[in-house]
Amino acid sequence: MSDQTKKKTRNGLKIRKVRNILLKIIAVIAIAIVLFLSIVYITNVTSRNSEAKKIESYGQHVSVDGKNMNVLIQGEGKETIVLLPGYGTAAPALDFKLLIDQLSPFYKVVAVEPFGYGLSDETEKERTTENIVSEIHEVLQQLDINRYMLMGHSIAGIYGIDYVNKYPDEVTAFVGIDSSVSTQPSITDAKFPLKTFALLRNTGLLRLMMKVSADPYEGLAFDEQTVKQMKMISNKNMYNPTSLNEMDHIYSNFKGAQGLSFPKDLPLLLFVQANNEDVQGWIPLHEGQIENSVHGEVILMDGSHYLHHTQFKKIAEDVRSFMNGVK
Repeated sequence: MSDQTKKKTRNGLKIRKVRNILLKIIAVIAIAIVLFLSIVYITNVTSRNSEAKKIESYGQHVSVDGKNMNVLIQGEGKETIVLLPGYGTAAPALDFKLLIDQLSPFYKVVAVEPFGYGLSDETEKERTTENIVSEIHEVLQQLDINRYMLMGHSIAGIYGIDYVNKYPDEVTAFVGIDSSVSTQPSITDAKFPLKTFALLRNTGLLRLMMKVSADPYEGLAFDEQTVKQMKMISNKNMYNPTSLNEMDHIYSNFKGAQGLSFPKDLPLLLFVQANNEDVQGWIPLHEGQIENSVHGEVILMDGSHYLHHTQFKKIAEDVRSFMNGVK
């Protein structure tokens, strides 16, 4: 055997050895990934089953389209406030708890949890503004609630502007808590990665991500038990099929609201985040909504998008002051 042949043979053996080592490393990594995903999936399933038994009931169920929508009613005031959540707020009645506790000594407060939220059922009905508004109205009709202020957070500004135009004889005022505006520039026609979100939920990776993320309730005035319940309900509801369907309709729902404005004679109070750096022109957008209103006011507040988590006392005080001024 020539030296050249021996060299080729040695090189070939080295290549096969390196290849075998690489294949073994890849196999080990693949097995580790499979084991990791299996553990995450099993943990998610067992945790979900365990948490389902620990979630405590609150409010009452109202039948709409053959499904149950959960509603929390607190307070016995002569005037009624109907609270609507922002998109993806897992447990609206609990998320609004700090604000409800401030409002309920003076008002009858009705926190509605739309389908896919809180303790309400999911639904296969498309999450268009038309359907969502119709379902909320049906709930209030069944509860014999016919005159009320509508107060909503975030995307409730989109559903709310449609609602007050459809039921002008019922709504006595609209109060927005950093409510969305149909023309805000952050809303585009880009498609949301719905399948990715569904995969994260179904594999249990979403639960893991939420577990290692910063605690969204740290430093807030919620009691420990309420926080535990909100976290469990978040694990139950986050990116459920109903929520993803609503996400898929966000752009069209915003577009549909662009031809609407709040009625001129409807009292309009907008609490707006003073330091929103994510949406260009956030404050002018809201000022534009009240410019033709006979009773319109924008109140700037320091805090996060969830202003009612920290500014609940001032919001309640300002609502009372505003409505007394309207009278």
